[in-house]
Amino acid sequence: MRFGVCYYPEHWPAERWSIDARLMRESGLSIVRIGEFAWAHIEPSERQYEWDWLDQVIETLAEVGLEIVLGTPTAAPPAWLVKAYPDVLPVDANGRQRRFGSRRHYCSNNSNFRHHTERVVTNLAKRYGENPAVIGWQIDNEFGCHGTARCYCRNCIIAFRQWLKIKYQTVDKLNEAWGTTFWSQVYTDLDQIEPPNLTVAEANPSHILDYVRFSSDSWMAYQQLQIDLLRKFSPGQFVTHNFLSNFPNLDVYAMAKPLDFASWDSYPTGHAEVQASRLYSPNDQSPNYMFDIGDPAITSLSHNITRGQKQRTFWVMEQQCGNINWGKYNTGIRPGTVRLWTWHAISSGAEAVIYFRWRASLFGHEQHHSGLLKHDGSQDIGYQELINMQDELPEMTEIASSPHNSKAAILLDYNSLWALQQQPHHKDFDYFSHLFIYHRAFQQLGIPTDVVSPDADLSRYKIVIAHTQWLGSESLAKTFKSYTEKGGILLLGVRSGFKTSTNIVTADGLPGPFRDLLGTTVTSWFALPPEASFDIESDIPGLTGPASIWAESLEPYSKVSNRIMVKALARFASGPFSSQIALTEHEVGDGRAFYLGWYPTVTQAKALLIHLASIAGLTFYEELPSGMVVNQRDPYTILLNFTEQPITVNITGQKVTIDQKDVAIINSTA
Repeated sequence: MRFGVCYYPEHWPAERWSIDARLMRESGLSIVRIGEFAWAHIEPSERQYEWDWLDQVIETLAEVGLEIVLGTPTAAPPAWLVKAYPDVLPVDANGRQRRFGSRRHYCSNNSNFRHHTERVVTNLAKRYGENPAVIGWQIDNEFGCHGTARCYCRNCIIAFRQWLKIKYQTVDKLNEAWGTTFWSQVYTDLDQIEPPNLTVAEANPSHILDYVRFSSDSWMAYQQLQIDLLRKFSPGQFVTHNFLSNFPNLDVYAMAKPLDFASWDSYPTGHAEVQASRLYSPNDQSPNYMFDIGDPAITSLSHNITRGQKQRTFWVMEQQCGNINWGKYNTGIRPGTVRLWTWHAISSGAEAVIYFRWRASLFGHEQHHSGLLKHDGSQDIGYQELINMQDELPEMTEIASSPHNSKAAILLDYNSLWALQQQPHHKDFDYFSHLFIYHRAFQQLGIPTDVVSPDADLSRYKIVIAHTQWLGSESLAKTFKSYTEKGGILLLGVRSGFKTSTNIVTADGLPGPFRDLLGTTVTSWFALPPEASFDIESDIPGLTGPASIWAESLEPYSKVSNRIMVKALARFASGPFSSQIALTEHEVGDGRAFYLGWYPTVTQAKALLIHLASIAGLTFYEELPSGMVVNQRDPYTILLNFTEQPITVNITGQKVTIDQKDVAIINSTA
């Protein structure tokens, strides 16, 4: 387990660097990330490099034993580059070319920008690729941030047409895949296709989905350009990227595949403010935690997504250590908060935590963003927390090196997410919010959970939740069948299999290619307005109450040979679906496949997961208090209290009291 910090030496006089380096070591830091916004200092004019300052910084940090993560500086192209090559600037969905003056002001498909990227990254890697103080690289910074995941410039139009040609080969195949006979949208040449923006009415949903896929693939290709250069010129140094929290606009699983490990940027108070309205359903509002710790359920989701990207440990490349500047209220924090966040990250699978930032900036957009040091260079609360955590570092290191063996997983399918963003059909039906319901239910039961892509290795999990597998395919149905036949427990949720991979409705009965696996067919579906709900009755304890937002009536699929093995576990007790099946179970080989016919509340999801966990033989805790997070790093159980009051619980046969904003650790081998 290692601590680090994000440092911007170019913001401070050179005579300050050695002082900062000494203070970093005294606080227990061992890693420093630098350079990700320093392009103008590295190359102040085209092909004119200034390395002396960066050489000196690296040498100064290394002299006191600090290791360096270098950022490629491509997230902030300098003014001279934009002036000389104005076409590098991106174009937004409204057709406006964006301007220089902040960051992320470039198009990843622009040939001029890719050329300059190749040149600056090559020179950086050649110079520092064998420097023993440099342990690795962070590519760019927060891909897609500030609404930059999709560009609509002329370069992207040309690249999109090339992407479509590779995908569909002929315009006739594209027309069939998109269903362009609707509204006379038939194309006779791929060069007729524009991006799906600025249309008079809604664009073709298949067109939109492919443009979103293309945009994500464009960033993946741009990232790969840098990966290839760094691998070539800096052997032995790791390569990662700092992804955004719960980001819906890029397929982070695909982007993480070629990286050595995934990283993410954790800002608990800001993420709680920004994401709560998206993640919590209207009938399931967020709980009131301490004002200065954010929402541990939201933070946990990002930790678990990042761990699921590679199904291994990860880094927190930016960890909040005080107030931020981009939230609604930007609250200050009290003693113990940074320590709690750090333990939360470690217990969730982090093997390094890098704090943002070293010192509060005197200028620029982030003037109100705190650091470990205050504006005047004196110690802020985060620095004091680091000093206090030094005695815990050996225990943190031991736990960070221990396995994180999740036995449950939730699938995050970006294609289904993107398709549902276009056509939710119900304003409160949100893909991420639906996923979050199951994630919170798992967390309330203390069951370690990964969030993975549909093409991940599912064999390691005893329970897999595909909460809304809206886009179905025969290949995915085979994957699910293989998983269940070998003893896995699979739950699919409403609207699964409704559409094909090209975002057109299946011509087969619902749930499309999953009918045989589930032994179930959907006879009717109903979008429920806020004032309407259907009652649920079930033999499963706690699985009662109203079904709101979305409901589907089910019946056994007549073509399944072992139709008799399809069990009805819940029924609707009111409304037009009264007495009809709402939840089915189908034995498949050594496993079982379930289909849930309504959009559950967290309470209902928790009751269902208790039932599934009991079948799977998983350990769970029914009575975990609100505000407590239980994580597992075998053989350690880590208990985190995110409330204002002490909490006493019975865990693994032991009665444990955890003080407010504190951590307790149980070693099952002790």
